[in-house]
Amino acid sequence: MKSEIHPKYVETTISCACGTVYHTRSTVSSISVGICAACHPFFTGEQKFIDTAGRLDKFAKRFGGMSTVRRVKPKLVASS
Repeated sequence: MKSEIHPKYVETTISCACGTVYHTRSTVSSISVGICAACHPFFTGEQKFIDTAGRLDKFAKRFGGMSTVRRVKPKLVASS
């Protein structure tokens, strides 16, 4: 390996928002993540459906009663 062209490789602490801490090695000394394997729904098996703004109800209220009507064009009769 050539000397002085590679970045420093140091011990790293990865901290998740849920409080889980992982220790590994990287070029950065500290990493903060928002979600990890300990709190991600795919790994925990929990599934949450959150409708915080009531978007489904708002959509149903706005467009639920509408129906599409196909308009038929009148046929032109050729005069003889």
